[in-house]
Amino acid sequence: MRFNREYSVNKTLTKDVVHKKLSGVCGGIAKYYNLPRIAVRVGAILALLMFPVATGVAYLVATMLMPTKA
Repeated sequence: MRFNREYSVNKTLTKDVVHKKLSGVCGGIAKYYNLPRIAVRVGAILALLMFPVATGVAYLVATMLMPTKA
């Protein structure tokens, strides 16, 4: 059995520096999952209002760990 490599997708989660507001985390997540950027940002704001500490820590960790697209 042979594996056809033309169908494998090599996507990486990176920060979007072109469409960033703070650090590009929401833009990068939206690009990775092919979602509208505004929907991801609204979701992040709603999560920040409902779970401020957890969302804030998660955003800071994502800012530090997500690579910037070169």
